[in-house]
Amino acid sequence: MNQKRDATRVLGVIILAVCMLAIGFAAGKLINVDVETSLRTITSEKPSLDLFWEVWGIMETEFVNSDEIDQEEKRYGAIKGLVDSYGDPATVFLTPEETETFNSTNEGKYFEGIGAELGYEDGYVIIISPLEGSPAKEAGIRPGDIILSVDGVEISKGDNIYDVVAMIRGEAGTDVTLEVLHKGDLELTEITITRGEITVPSMKVEFLQDDIAYLELARFTDASYLEWVNKWEQTTKEVLDRGVKKMILDLRGNPGGYFDAAIYAADEFLPGKETISIQENGQGRQKEFNSKNGGDLTDIELVILIDEGSASASEILSGALQYHDVAQIVGQSSYGKGTAQAIEDFRDGSSLHVTVFKWLLPDETWINRDNPIVPDYEVEYSTDDFTEGQDPQLDKAIELLN
Repeated sequence: MNQKRDATRVLGVIILAVCMLAIGFAAGKLINVDVETSLRTITSEKPSLDLFWEVWGIMETEFVNSDEIDQEEKRYGAIKGLVDSYGDPATVFLTPEETETFNSTNEGKYFEGIGAELGYEDGYVIIISPLEGSPAKEAGIRPGDIILSVDGVEISKGDNIYDVVAMIRGEAGTDVTLEVLHKGDLELTEITITRGEITVPSMKVEFLQDDIAYLELARFTDASYLEWVNKWEQTTKEVLDRGVKKMILDLRGNPGGYFDAAIYAADEFLPGKETISIQENGQGRQKEFNSKNGGDLTDIELVILIDEGSASASEILSGALQYHDVAQIVGQSSYGKGTAQAIEDFRDGSSLHVTVFKWLLPDETWINRDNPIVPDYEVEYSTDDFTEGQDPQLDKAIELLN
């Protein structure tokens, strides 16, 4: 049941994607860099922690319910505060529980929930994208929705996204009610969603009009990079075996994944020795990633679909193929995430995701919130289109190929 009431809240988007109500945006897990030393190097100019311990002591002795607060929660909270102080929403510290959820989500494993990717914008918790066929999408959740309450509990600016995730997740068959503000609306919408069992295939292909391959790429991750490559090879072999020469690559709602996977996919469509992406570290040093000897899909006529949920590896792939005039892009401007995070796993099961590189397009421009991938053909996908089962973006792609 959907109900509406007046509201005035601002829309937005930020990077820390919480994939499928877990913790997503795995870009940077495989980035061909050695970050072990830098992650363990401690600056010679250590800041004084006297004030920290003074505050800790006061809280321990004076706070009215100090004995009820778990020591581990205090420790993790202090670490999260340190990491958050760097002001990069993609650099995060995850507790063991959050790390386990992150890993399961990246691998596409089964879990229970509504099936959506969450993120931040201007401190608000938003929907990056509902998963295709998920309870969230079926109920009417849309990319860009701001979540303002969960089961009547108000979600305010600055609330911890992981707490919101925990509130939304639950057993399959149970209901959760979200109050959201759709992008562009001035009224709130209340949506009740029945949680389901969620599995997330990384890709699937079907054939339209017998001569167009429609490849929906949900993410650039699987249980491992090699498993993702194997699935890609199986999927593209199916396309080649059919003898089709036209393809629609759907990257809408794809939050990214392994950088190497984006390079691998781009290489399939490009002749040899073309620049795909450039890696730049904090000191300005660059490393160029090029196509090799020409891929198996160089003869394919290609249209790529993107939207504001297309991020990171999705932008690397679509941006490179657009730059080299290999693909036409249809849809709406992408998310704008051109950074890579190295992941450091700790003995207690927690982990640190720290931004170590920027990713540049072949012309050395940086993908970011102010410089996303802009489609060649901007086509909106409205709430009315969604409710009526229409897909004008896909229709435009088919039109271009015909």
